Amino acid sequence: MAIIKFNPTTPSLRFAVLQKRDITQKRPEKSLTTSYSKSAGRNCYGRVTSRRRGGGHKRLLRIVDFKRTKFDIPAKVQAIEYDPGRTAHIALLAYADGEKRYIIAPEGLSVGDKVESSLKLLEFNPGNAMPLELIPASTKLHAVELLPGKGAQMARSAGNSLELIKVEGKHAQLRLPSGEVRLVSSKCMATVGTVSNAEHSKVVIGKAGRNRWKGKRPRVRGVVMNPVDHPNGGGEAKSKGGGGRQMLVSPWGQLAKGFPTRRKSKQSNSFILVRRNGRKFKR
Repeated sequence: MAIIKFNPTTPSLRFAVLQKRDITQKRPEKSLTTSYSKSAGRNCYGRVTSRRRGGGHKRLLRIVDFKRTKFDIPAKVQAIEYDPGRTAHIALLAYADGEKRYIIAPEGLSVGDKVESSLKLLEFNPGNAMPLELIPASTKLHAVELLPGKGAQMARSAGNSLELIKVEGKHAQLRLPSGEVRLVSSKCMATVGTVSNAEHSKVVIGKAGRNRWKGKRPRVRGVVMNPVDHPNGGGEAKSKGGGGRQMLVSPWGQLAKGFPTRRKSKQSNSFILVRRNGRKFKR
């Protein structure tokens, strides 16, 4: 996929770095799309619960098959498409029985390739899905389930993959992109390969307007607010009493740096062997 840089003919193009998308079909499959209403970060009472959201271009939601439950029926890749709801590309599969489904497109998958999902051992080609217990160690995987039958929840964004360390009995050890090592059931489904569109991380939007197209509103730092609006606000210029020289917190007093927010009583803590910082998880 090509990365596009521009001559600085305008301020917005001076630092912009965009992608030339490697897709084969612009219009999505109509039967696999649905419309949805935007909440602009508000709950059912109209109160803002997620800040800095609103506006943005109208989108169609693509229905992606994260469970891969259509077993032992080969499918042919009909198109590689863009999905406005995710960083990765999606692949349109046409199954032998006539049904069509979307999956997350792995790196190296192209139009005409054949993929399959099965509870039996398959070839380790990008896009094939099978349980973790059938996959050898050190295999790069994506779209992995946390619970059998729940659907893929891990390694779904552009360029991501996780590594299968080993399978012991009922559990498999996985090394996540963050460096965390955790256990999941060996019955969980996983897809072979790395997620496509790895160059997405190199994109520089170049102008504020492009963020507004995505539905992202401006963000104001707490240190430049008044004390009535934010705990880090106040002070004349950069003062020691205010202006962010104290501990950085959220508007509601939650520490913003170096403070673990994961609950110690969370049940899934017992499945985490090594945290993302390299330390063993304390139970």
